Amino acid sequence: MKIIIAGAGEVGTHLAKMLSQEKQDIILMDPNEERLNFTNSSMEILPMVGNPTSIRDLEEAGIRKADLFVSVTPEETTNVAASILASKLGAHKTLARINNYEYLLPKNKELFEKMGIDSMIYPEMLAAKEIVTAVRRPWTRQYWELFGGALILIGVKVRDNSRLVNKHLSELLNEQKLYHIVAIKRQNETIIPRGTDRIESGDIVFFTTTKSHIEDVRLHAGKRDPEVKKVIIMGGSRIAIRTCQYLPNNIRVKVIETNKEKSHRIAEVVPGNVLIINGDGRDTDLLMQEGIKDAQAFIALTDNSSTNILACLAAKRAGVFKTIAKIENIDYIPLAESMDIGSVINKKLIAASHIYQFLLDADVSNVKCLTFANADVAELVARPDSKITRKQVKDLNLPKDLTLGGLIRDGEPMMIKGDTHIQAYDHVVVFCLDTAMRKLEDYFN
Repeated sequence: MKIIIAGAGEVGTHLAKMLSQEKQDIILMDPNEERLNFTNSSMEILPMVGNPTSIRDLEEAGIRKADLFVSVTPEETTNVAASILASKLGAHKTLARINNYEYLLPKNKELFEKMGIDSMIYPEMLAAKEIVTAVRRPWTRQYWELFGGALILIGVKVRDNSRLVNKHLSELLNEQKLYHIVAIKRQNETIIPRGTDRIESGDIVFFTTTKSHIEDVRLHAGKRDPEVKKVIIMGGSRIAIRTCQYLPNNIRVKVIETNKEKSHRIAEVVPGNVLIINGDGRDTDLLMQEGIKDAQAFIALTDNSSTNILACLAAKRAGVFKTIAKIENIDYIPLAESMDIGSVINKKLIAASHIYQFLLDADVSNVKCLTFANADVAELVARPDSKITRKQVKDLNLPKDLTLGGLIRDGEPMMIKGDTHIQAYDHVVVFCLDTAMRKLEDYFN
């Protein structure tokens, strides 16, 4: 597959690296030659100095034979214009990164599709929604609704007080109707578990379940679930503003921003339950003065990953139950996990999740890259006479780095067991390590 990525910033560079591992034909285009220096490594990425809104540069990149054109430069207008040009010049599919929620409204999406933009992503908005979800379910590390909420994926860190600790999965067969354990993250290793695998204290365990059994997952994981009434946010970024707008009005929110002018601008656009404070969120005395000890959640959204991690550690010491850190440096995510930072927000992974959908030939409705695990979750539809429908699950010889988490049949969610026989048009949740994502096509097409 030939893929042209415009914009060698954080999102574009991460995408190019990720896709190069899948042996795609990747061209990374940027007008700034210095941004393309990283491609001197062994990765199979062709760097190209060029402007994505230049017809000549697009044609030189081979846009007429491109299967996918992705524009993720910092400039929204550039991304929109480049995607429209790419479509008109022959690109099969186009995707643009945007900063304007208005563009995503159904009436406007249709307009952009007619202009040639197949999909648009707004990473800041998606990040804000993930933060709000983390605040609503503070006992989880990750919480994600699949198939419109019919099935739920939950990542939880289990400790000694969990009834699951020191149990082999084969001992938990009675719980299979309540939930299915699809993965275990242990230190730097992600395990797709089998019956012989044992859950250990400190593991992050990923469950699939239905809405009616979320509480069972919480109780079995040994987690408290405090009501979040007060939230403190450090850093007045666009993600922070969106988060304030999405959080329920009955939650009191304080945003601490160092820049005075920015503080005034933010105050004009956030709801009435939000108080903007001009100050340094790293100042312990200021945090104490603003009631950090009474807050149930602390969210660090500055542009500095190290600052966000350290601020969350300080908030934990002050007794805050839930901490959330924006960490754009992917190498820092294992560090954050080892320090017990609650939830991690990473725009690169969020963007990658959405763009991944364009790369699978199978009928995929959603893909999620999991922050704490080198793994993906996909929602797929089993096509008639596909390999996945021919035998019971236990006889399919599925790859060891792939497992089935649950399915929807005729609108009814159900867990998948060894004797489950997947039928045509079942909607199936698949959990797999990064390397297995492309194998899905063999089973579902």
